[in-house]
Amino acid sequence: MLSPNDKKLEKLDPFYRPSMSKQKTSAEIVSEARNALRTVRTQRPFTPQEDQRKLFGPASSRTPENRPPSAFSLHASSFESSDSRPISSARLSPLELRPKAPASPTTEEHPCFSFPKPPVDPAKIRRISSARARLFRAASQGALLPDRTLPPGESKKAVESKETVVKGGPMVKINGIYLTESNAMGHFKSHPLQLTYDGGFSEMKEQEMFKGTTSLPSHLRSGGEQGKRHLRASPHANSSAVSSLESRAVSKAKLQEKDTEIEVDEVFWNTRIVPILHELEKEENIETICAACTQLHHALEEGNMLGNKFKRRSILLKTLYKLVDIGSDLLSLKLAKLILALKVSGKNLLNVCKLIFKISRSEKNDSLIENDSILESLLKILRNEDLHANTEAFLYCMGAIKFISGNPRFLDEMISKGAVEILMNLIKQINENTKKCGTCLPNAGHLLVQMTATLRNLADSPPARSKLLSIGALPQLCTVMGQHMADKDVCTNIARIFSKLTSYHDCCVALANYSRCYALFLKVINKYQKKQDLVVRIVFILGNLTAKNNQAREQFSKEKGSIPTLLSLFHTFYKLDLGAEEQAGGAQQPKVQRPRAQAEDVLIKLTRVLANLAIHPGVGPALAANPRAVGLLLATLEYKSIEDCEELVINTTATINNLSYYQVKNSIIQDKKLYIAELLIKLLVSNNMDGILEAVRVFGNLSQDHDICDFIVQKNVHKFMIALLDAKHQDICFSACGVLLNLTVDKDKRVILKEGGGIKKLVNCLRHFGPTDWQLACLVCKTLWNFSENITNASSCFGDEDTNTLLVLLPSFLDEELALDGSFDPDLKNYHKLQWETEFKPVAQQLLNRIQSHHTFLEPLPIPSF
Repeated sequence: MLSPNDKKLEKLDPFYRPSMSKQKTSAEIVSEARNALRTVRTQRPFTPQEDQRKLFGPASSRTPENRPPSAFSLHASSFESSDSRPISSARLSPLELRPKAPASPTTEEHPCFSFPKPPVDPAKIRRISSARARLFRAASQGALLPDRTLPPGESKKAVESKETVVKGGPMVKINGIYLTESNAMGHFKSHPLQLTYDGGFSEMKEQEMFKGTTSLPSHLRSGGEQGKRHLRASPHANSSAVSSLESRAVSKAKLQEKDTEIEVDEVFWNTRIVPILHELEKEENIETICAACTQLHHALEEGNMLGNKFKRRSILLKTLYKLVDIGSDLLSLKLAKLILALKVSGKNLLNVCKLIFKISRSEKNDSLIENDSILESLLKILRNEDLHANTEAFLYCMGAIKFISGNPRFLDEMISKGAVEILMNLIKQINENTKKCGTCLPNAGHLLVQMTATLRNLADSPPARSKLLSIGALPQLCTVMGQHMADKDVCTNIARIFSKLTSYHDCCVALANYSRCYALFLKVINKYQKKQDLVVRIVFILGNLTAKNNQAREQFSKEKGSIPTLLSLFHTFYKLDLGAEEQAGGAQQPKVQRPRAQAEDVLIKLTRVLANLAIHPGVGPALAANPRAVGLLLATLEYKSIEDCEELVINTTATINNLSYYQVKNSIIQDKKLYIAELLIKLLVSNNMDGILEAVRVFGNLSQDHDICDFIVQKNVHKFMIALLDAKHQDICFSACGVLLNLTVDKDKRVILKEGGGIKKLVNCLRHFGPTDWQLACLVCKTLWNFSENITNASSCFGDEDTNTLLVLLPSFLDEELALDGSFDPDLKNYHKLQWETEFKPVAQQLLNRIQSHHTFLEPLPIPSF
């Protein structure tokens, strides 16, 4: 007669229990490998490294005629000289007439004034100093020299209208205008230079001009033609005329200060820059020219001459362009860096980007690029130049950056200099432009291929992943994929980025939370169903998203056509794989092995997605009842052996295991359970322990059915399960013990435990694994409980030795202090305590009571050591 508690235990739970509705704790990871419903792991699709650095690799969907070239010739003649002119907000009109010298001064004029004579020899004009040249230019504007030739009759009048200085009392008369002495003094001091007949400058001293009296200036050079006409017409100017003259004097003083700065620049130019340019023109050897380029760059930076505002920029650029023809990669990098620092634009910007691209195509130049820090110059182009006006230049600039990013040595530098943010900002600009205008920028697709390939290289770096998450890059990349769905290269690169990112938990969660991604990925699969390199990555991404996120499983399954799309893809590559295998004919033919391996890779990732989806209680039963889904899985097990493709067979078996968990009436798995059991025997007799484990797990679910239990006994599968109890592998022992537990539900089959030493092996499992695995210990106790239902004597039931061992082990395991002595990881101790209290303790206590009540103690039993 059984007690009420014993009667409760008589009602055995299935081997695999449904998962609890409560949220899974981190400690439950320990038991994840033995759960009824398990996710499946797989490797990220392999991307072979390209042999050559090109804008578009050999796998590109672009034809050669529809893509920019990666190889081209570049010479000095490729650059335009028009870009060499300095950019100015205001341009002066050219002079129509050559400035003429004024007529000879009359005797009425003040003796201190002298006017320049026109030089007889024109060559003398060319030899004048730059300062004198500026005075001639000023004269052309009406400051010192007349702007037109005067008729002979008017020469005397013109001479009289020139500056005359007369002192009278407190007022001073200048060309008929009366000024106070203080104003006249200030006006004159701002113009201390006077042009002499021999072309030089002599300083006008106050004592020489006025013999110790007030010093007076020459006429304002900034007055201009209009000012001169006004002064000539008003010999008796009023106070407003005086104020106007004073303000012009102040303006002239400021202009003269500016002229002084230019004078300093020209001195710097002549003393520091010109000698370096001479060195560059010699072209003696590469080392000397490279050193001169470096020296020139530093000198220009010191003199604040970089950029596009410097007047001598044209001379510099023309000199640098000529050196491109030398053809040295080292020199070309230095030239490119210097040319970019001078802020070229248009075609010249494109050519210098092409120059850097051409150099970066060779891996041996990576060290040169690293030493010259050319990366920063390239990133400045992307950051500062206009994308719309320089799309082609951006293309080759990004191509060079892509090549550089393929070298791990550059990753930290790229990330620290803001490469991730710069690229994502450009991608955002392209997205917004496409959304606003409805059309893409010219070459936008080509440019996106380079940018996404670079981001793919950067995605391996933890700092880059952190930046991508912080700036919300994943939705932007999804937008690119949606807008450029017709561009397979762009879609493939973004799929590669996501396949890397979703391998990490934080990135996987971020993408899973972007609900639009599921419909996007299904659209890509439907469009490129036979493009293995793309769909295999999309399916891998879906496998990552659905691995540990039940919400992701639900969202994906609710997308229209989600399951049919996966099954259609499964069927496509199943046929491709089957056809490749038949074509191979069992012989080793390397040419057909590659497509076969590619098809297998897609199937591996697909079975993983199906296994993950089956975990969801709303999706799993529907898949188990789907004839097409189950049929494809069983067909895969039929023609694939674990020796041919281990991962595919194991993933397929794991998917069948998850589907067999659901005991639903219309389950195709239940209808074909005996056929499935036949297929699983192939795995049991293999030498692959992972395959054996998956097969035993499926038997654990199927053995809840009476027909499968009969099949197990008829085929002697139970002997194999008993033998597996000797495996020093907890998961295998756990699964094998579960099958034996289900077999012992049938009273007629309990005797099988005595075959092959089943009882002893179960007790040994309890001894070895009990203190660290209470779930396994619980299964052992339940199996022994079923076996001993009709016990009359414990020794005759279990044997003397095993009975004595149980009488010692069970009390020690039921002692909480001994059972939970701190041998566990502190983070998992609470979990183990929960398993001990809820699962092991009730069953073990009942089993101990049964043994004690049917056992005669002859002598004290020794306490075994653990």
